[in-house]
Amino acid sequence: MKEAFRELSRRPDILFVLGYMLFPLLALICAGLGLWMVLTGQRIAGLIVLLVVTQVFAFSAFWAINQRRKALELEQSTTEDPAA
Repeated sequence: MKEAFRELSRRPDILFVLGYMLFPLLALICAGLGLWMVLTGQRIAGLIVLLVVTQVFAFSAFWAINQRRKALELEQSTTEDPAA
């Protein structure tokens, strides 16, 4: 199971979906939820959602984008013609 997740984290198409679609969408949803919680009087929980959960998804998106870039560079270096 661990190896399957490791293999998925090296595929550029999966990392594209995570980095550019899923994690930013979840960060936006959590930011809206945190703002709504703050405005309705649940200040501590709202700030936790805004400052912790939203940032986790935002940094996860940056991680996925960086991993995708590295995977594409590795894929490109292995497919280049060695005679060139």
